[in-house]
Amino acid sequence: MCNCLCGNCTGRPSIGSSILVHSCLATLLIAQHGSDDQKQNYIPLLAQLDIISTCGLTEPNYGSDASSAQTSATKVEGGWIINGQKRWMANCTFADIFVISARNTETNQINGFIVKKGAPGLMVTKIENKVALRIVQNGDVIFDNVFIPDEDKLPYLTSFQGFVEALSLARIMVAWVSIGVAMGVYDLCKRYVTERKQFGVPLAAFQLTQEKLVRMLGNIQAMFLTGWRLCKLHESGKMTTGHASLGKAWITLRARETVALGRELLGGNGILTDFLVAKAFCDMEPIYSYEGTYEINYLITGREITGITSFKPPTMKKFSRL
Repeated sequence: MCNCLCGNCTGRPSIGSSILVHSCLATLLIAQHGSDDQKQNYIPLLAQLDIISTCGLTEPNYGSDASSAQTSATKVEGGWIINGQKRWMANCTFADIFVISARNTETNQINGFIVKKGAPGLMVTKIENKVALRIVQNGDVIFDNVFIPDEDKLPYLTSFQGFVEALSLARIMVAWVSIGVAMGVYDLCKRYVTERKQFGVPLAAFQLTQEKLVRMLGNIQAMFLTGWRLCKLHESGKMTTGHASLGKAWITLRARETVALGRELLGGNGILTDFLVAKAFCDMEPIYSYEGTYEINYLITGREITGITSFKPPTMKKFSRL
């Protein structure tokens, strides 16, 4: 899966991002927390892309603080009533099923639910005017008294921790998406500076050009090895949430630097979509931020190594001591 995303994202990170949400979030949540019937009904179809899924945690007022989300699930006879709104759900304009988080009004815990396309009260609006990952169909999704039968509640997803486990794996995949983007930019830039001439010689003949290329290649090698290490930790069952968060944050940071260097190497052509570097430059911005911002992921790792949680600031006082 990692190699697939990495190779696919050398020039098409939007496609990789859509696949990531479908496979590593929605499908994985059903595989990990669904009933036997849910797995039998959905997993084969999802695996073959016969049906497409999306996953919703983020809300208009709860991004990084997704565990405080307020979309509610109220138990009624035969099922549940969902009310609330999700934002930035990828694939949502054409998805067949929506795997979402909602707060159980009886337990006050985050639970997982499967909502089918076309359910009464389900409304989807595409988010317009994006400058990055433009192929990804992000949207706002409103749940207005949407009825979910009991068989569409994920029985083993009974707290936000269940989503955290899926997010950890998704962060590994985001890291590999970033590696693919950086590799694509490096390959294009290497060919560009070899072919384009200034002052009678190829751009590749200049020392500063070579320095940027080597720095880009060094970043990619380090990113690749870090991503490989994350996969090995996951395979051995030793990967922690802190490992995944550190890897995602650090690799996307290096990828962001690498595509910026690539933009510099192309000069004015680096802002034209004809050369794809400008597109990669824009696409790396949301990749750097989604599945946990750089800051949030570093705080997750910081909590793991110190044992101290620092997500919330100290209680704000009315007056400053100054």
